[in-house]
Amino acid sequence: MAGLADSGSNPDVDLLYDINGLAKDAPAWFDRVMEYVGEYGLLLAIVLLVVWCWWTVRRRGDDDAASTVAALVWAPLAAGVAVLVNVPIRGFVERPRPFLDHQGLEVLVQGKTDYSFVSDHATIVMALAVGLFVANRKFGLIGLVLALFGGFIRVYMGVHYPTDVVGGFALGTAVALLLSPLAMALLTPVVRAVERSPRVGWLVRGGGRAAGGDTVIPEARSDRAPERDLAA
Repeated sequence: MAGLADSGSNPDVDLLYDINGLAKDAPAWFDRVMEYVGEYGLLLAIVLLVVWCWWTVRRRGDDDAASTVAALVWAPLAAGVAVLVNVPIRGFVERPRPFLDHQGLEVLVQGKTDYSFVSDHATIVMALAVGLFVANRKFGLIGLVLALFGGFIRVYMGVHYPTDVVGGFALGTAVALLLSPLAMALLTPVVRAVERSPRVGWLVRGGGRAAGGDTVIPEARSDRAPERDLAA
C-alpha cells in the first residue's frame, strides 16, 4: 500500500506542490525559520502551553483543579499512546516520503528516510492540543490553532503529503478523545491523592487553598506573654 499518491493528477499531490511551492518563493531566512518552527518550535510551544495551563489552574485553586490537572497529565500521555498506535500503521501502509516519488519539491529538512503516513508530528501536536482542550477550552483552542499550523508547515517543508497530516490529526484526536474517559477515571484519583498530600499538594492546588476548597488562614500569634494567675 505504498502508492497512496503516485499520480500527478491526485489532489493530494497537487495540494502538496501548491503549499510547498510557497517555500520556493520565500526568502532563504524565512524557510530556515519555518524549518525550525515545523520541526521543533510548535511542538515546544504546545508543551509550554500545557505547562502554562497547569500553572494557571494550580494558582487559581478551584474546586475542580484535580480533574483539570488529571486531564493535563493525560495530554502528553495521549500523544505517546498515539505515536505507539502509529507504529503498525506506518509499517502497514509503507508510504514513502513525497520527495522520493515526486521531483521539484523544496525539501527543507534532509535525512528523512522513514515512512510518511501517518505524520508523527501531526499526531503528537493534535493529541496534545485535544488533551489540552479537554482540560481547558481557552488554552485548548490556542493549542488547536497551533496544531493546525504545525500540520501546514509539515507540507510546506516538503516532508509530508497533506493526507499524512490529516491522518495524523485524526489519529491524535481519536486517541485523546476515545481513551479520555478511561484515562480520567484512572488519573483523577491519583491526582486527588497528590492534592491531599501536605508535601506535594502544591502541584495540584496552590494559592493558599486547602484540598477542600477553603482558604487557609494562618492562626493568629500573640506576642504577649501569658498572664500569671494572681490567685496562684
